[in-house]
Amino acid sequence: MYKRNAQGWSKHIDFMVLDLAILQISYILVYYLRFHDFVYFSQKYRNLGILLFLTDLLIIVLNNSLHDVIKRSYIKELIEFGKHCLYVFAVVLFYLFAAQQDVYYSRLVLGGSALAYCVAGYGFRCLWKAFLQHSKFKRERNNMLVVVSEKNADQIISQLLSDNRAGYDIVGIVLLESSNIMSVHGIPVVSDMKKVTQYIAKEWVDSVYIDAPINDRQVVRLMDSCAVMAVPTHYHVPYMGRTGVKRFSEKIGGTSVLTTAVNYATPVQILIKRLFDIFAGIIGSIIAVLIMIILGPVIKIQSPGPILFKQKRVGKNGQHIWIYKIRSMRMDAEDMKQELMDDNLVKDGMMFKMDFDPRIIGNKVLPDGTRKTGIGEFIRRTSLDEFPQFFNVLTGSMSTVGTRPPTIDEYEKYHYHHRARMAVKPGITGMWQVSGRSEITDFEEVVRLDTEYISNWSLGLDLKILIKTIGVVFTGRGAK
Repeated sequence: MYKRNAQGWSKHIDFMVLDLAILQISYILVYYLRFHDFVYFSQKYRNLGILLFLTDLLIIVLNNSLHDVIKRSYIKELIEFGKHCLYVFAVVLFYLFAAQQDVYYSRLVLGGSALAYCVAGYGFRCLWKAFLQHSKFKRERNNMLVVVSEKNADQIISQLLSDNRAGYDIVGIVLLESSNIMSVHGIPVVSDMKKVTQYIAKEWVDSVYIDAPINDRQVVRLMDSCAVMAVPTHYHVPYMGRTGVKRFSEKIGGTSVLTTAVNYATPVQILIKRLFDIFAGIIGSIIAVLIMIILGPVIKIQSPGPILFKQKRVGKNGQHIWIYKIRSMRMDAEDMKQELMDDNLVKDGMMFKMDFDPRIIGNKVLPDGTRKTGIGEFIRRTSLDEFPQFFNVLTGSMSTVGTRPPTIDEYEKYHYHHRARMAVKPGITGMWQVSGRSEITDFEEVVRLDTEYISNWSLGLDLKILIKTIGVVFTGRGAK
């Protein structure tokens, strides 16, 4: 029976247990120093201890805090662990303030626990990493035979040996071609392709790693023989050498396939994101209705026509969707757009931006050259026009956080690499919106930021963008 390596956050269960234990020990010690008693004897502080435990666990899982923890430098680890500590105690403090329970707890205990956790947690993480990287401790050894071509042997063996936490020992190499090479990186060449089946049958071999063309008859016979002997095989797919994509195996129509994608979300992550979108959609839709009731009469007076602006845009993977906004432009704005293309700040025409857009309701240039603004500019500067898109979020055609949906004419100009930004549901806010959207006039920079968001997506990243969005809305930075 082949024991598959842990995947996702469970891959670093040791670090998770270590973090959770250190936080609880820090909390217990600080409480003892303050009150000279065991913290869990107090019901009130016992509840706080449970809250700290659950918050720490959720931040580790949802924010993917342990991603690449083994590979991080000490400086990078300090930054990442500091951010993790900040998130944990920020969530706890927010809950205590929201529940009006902050007055019941000692600030010295909370602050001391946070400080102790940050210092001790970082120190023990580094010590545990050093132990794993330099010790020979392994959970269970797997004697692995490597089948590889002579030209790829050096690279493949180097990569396999570079994993300090590997659960395998390379016991031998089999070269596809006849060769006089006796060893590679100290690993002996133990057989050729003609005798490899006999070697596996008689020697201690737990699994076979194969880097070879799948249409090679000798390779097919070897894999068939391994299946008969119940010896697991690991086939290295050549295309999988590409960086910047994630890989995983799955079944489609009963067939086993190896899938590559820029990023992926688990069913649990998708559920959490959708539940949040539904919650945000309900709240946002209510606010949108209130805004329309208040601003609707003013808009109609200054520019007769509907309060809501409806436009067909391009959504996830090219799907056409209708989006809604509070109308901040004149009814003939789309016709005027063609006349104003020479003043477009985005010279390649992939987006449309102007410093002073005469299509906006109330925008006028007076005879003396003074620029006068009105209700439309106020709506756009405060981002009030975006609220009806919560209707889209509620129905599922958009998400709270994502990439901005382009117009159809913009999408038709896209090159193939631009389509990468369409790999997720469009969102009301996103990476480039909180990076100063009015200052960015290079569409390639927009694509870069959106692609960065998709490649690094996590529930924690969505939370960060939402927090930054609140700051952008209240300061008005970049809102054009």
